[in-house]
Amino acid sequence: MSTRRTIKAALCAVALAWLSAAAAQTGQERAESAGRGLVGSPAPALVVRTIDGESIDLGALYGKQAIYLKFWATWCGPCRAQMPHFVRVHAAAGAGLAVIGVDTGFNDSLPEVREAIAEFGLKMPTVIDDGRLAAAFNLRVTPQHVVIKRDGRIAYIGQLADEKLDAALREAQSAAVGGGGRAIAELPATLDRYRVGATLPSLSASTLDGTVFRLGDTGDRPTVLVFMSPWCETYYAAPNPARSLPGRPALAASCREVREQVTALAQRTAGVRWLGVASGLWSTPEELREYEAKYAQGIPLILDESGEWFRAFDVMRVPTIVIADAGGKIVRRVDGFAEDLEREVARATDR
Repeated sequence: MSTRRTIKAALCAVALAWLSAAAAQTGQERAESAGRGLVGSPAPALVVRTIDGESIDLGALYGKQAIYLKFWATWCGPCRAQMPHFVRVHAAAGAGLAVIGVDTGFNDSLPEVREAIAEFGLKMPTVIDDGRLAAAFNLRVTPQHVVIKRDGRIAYIGQLADEKLDAALREAQSAAVGGGGRAIAELPATLDRYRVGATLPSLSASTLDGTVFRLGDTGDRPTVLVFMSPWCETYYAAPNPARSLPGRPALAASCREVREQVTALAQRTAGVRWLGVASGLWSTPEELREYEAKYAQGIPLILDESGEWFRAFDVMRVPTIVIADAGGKIVRRVDGFAEDLEREVARATDR
């Protein structure tokens, strides 16, 4: 074997090993990686509203209480398995610890959240995130635990309900304040949202093949954004009591139907810009590449790791499709599977 081929084979082996390690990354490792640049930094000042209509000013708590934010979702198996721990922490919390539940808002509704609260006997205030908390704390997995010390600095981010979390909670409450809370400049009270009637924003991102997709540069062609998740079809497919998974077969079926529908339509609509926007929740670039290779959907894909695209278009459920005409005006939004999608895309083309 030539030297060039030997080097190439060695590089391929390294790449495969790296991809395998990335795919095997645990939830705890993903959460710790997401929080690596945040731990030790001042927490953001945000005002959030609970599902019961009460306002919580996080910035006002810094310097007075430690804060424990737990991101969770009703469909998440590990979240459900950890609920007894969450209940115990809240019950044992004294005046020095504010415990707040944060439903991610991803594929969850208020009735579903209230049902889960009743099922597990949750008594702490609960917020359904509008995307601001997820952005502020780099939400990548569920559950994701965020512990903020009394001085307003982020002390811990993780995924497991284990001794590391318990130790972080103890330390956060006992840590000296040292001059009061030091929250960073307040984040926007609201987010810019682009709904039907609005013009596409000037967002850009690199697709899996390295091409830069500039959303605002339509090239006088209609644009169809397909918001999706690479694990929707499998994770939601059926209940699994052993893993505490409630299952949502209808949602899994909707994800499959939309994928198949988009694959067929993209082949018949050469004059349309298609883009798949994958949620960064529980997804890595490697996992999205595996999805692309498995299904060969035929449209460019980006991984919205920070959630910027999902927030911009106020997408809280997958699959969701946003259609804009050749001038960049958003003309239709489709939640889930719709028989008339082809007709709506054609109408956008004719405008």
